[in-house]
Amino acid sequence: MNTIQHTDGLIAALFTPFHSDGSVHYELLPPLAEHLISSRISGIFICGSNGEGPNLTLEERMRIAETVIDAGKGRLRNIVHVGHASIAEARKLARHAQEAGADAISSVAAFYFKPTSVQNLADCMTDIAAGAPQLPFYYYHIPSLTGFSVDVLDLMGIAKKQIPNFAGIKYTAATLWEYQECLNFDQGRYDVLYGFDENHLPALAMGAKGAIGSTFNFAAPFYLKVREYFEAGDMERARRQMLFCVEMVRIVVQYPPIPAQKAVMKMLGFDMGPCRLPLTALPDDQYEALRRQLAGIGFFDQLNAERSITE
Repeated sequence: MNTIQHTDGLIAALFTPFHSDGSVHYELLPPLAEHLISSRISGIFICGSNGEGPNLTLEERMRIAETVIDAGKGRLRNIVHVGHASIAEARKLARHAQEAGADAISSVAAFYFKPTSVQNLADCMTDIAAGAPQLPFYYYHIPSLTGFSVDVLDLMGIAKKQIPNFAGIKYTAATLWEYQECLNFDQGRYDVLYGFDENHLPALAMGAKGAIGSTFNFAAPFYLKVREYFEAGDMERARRQMLFCVEMVRIVVQYPPIPAQKAVMKMLGFDMGPCRLPLTALPDDQYEALRRQLAGIGFFDQLNAERSITE
């Protein structure tokens, strides 16, 4: 790959909706895509952590990718997460994503038998990326969930040499100093997307352009305001808006994060159904407590106000 596309904007880590019986609610995926387009989201990350990708079968992941790619074609850039505990299965998912018309693929490190070194990780990612040689490949760095951490800069140095379609990193960790180094690796050639929503403003200060986030599904207008103020040089308003986002995130993470965020989506009119075990939906008392807490900081009122402005 000679030219690497650099993302500028918000990419939503898409939720996977389920019916009450636990089957995937494929019919809700196109309306979700339309919701994100209307929220001025730039792209979607499919079947990642937020989408409960590791809890889905290969067949489900493939059909979800096909459905979402078709729904947003030409309007949302899509990155399909293909990571799997089995490198061979991850490669199958990569090949399918290319055949389905994906814009890019991404993979976490294997999370059962974990890589033993940076080189071993790079070899695993090389094998996966080779399944879709025509697509940009992003390594998905999320040590809090994989249980595997690595010097990402060292990985980029190896990936540059041995992964022809290496495009960048989905960087989901709080180590902003390393994130900044990754942004500037090889004169900033690679697309390094930041993945901690609550650090969005600090990441912008480090030089971030693109970000992938879970709360972007329902709070994109607030983060777009942060970006607007930052780009205008109005740091005081950017900080105030970012503080609101942090307060929102602090409320959400008092509960299991993915079930809680699915609950917020339900409050906004998108009933995402249950989660896949071992994740479980919020019980009614926690659902109502979450609603009260978000209402208490003016979340719903401010979101409605932002929507009315854009409409």
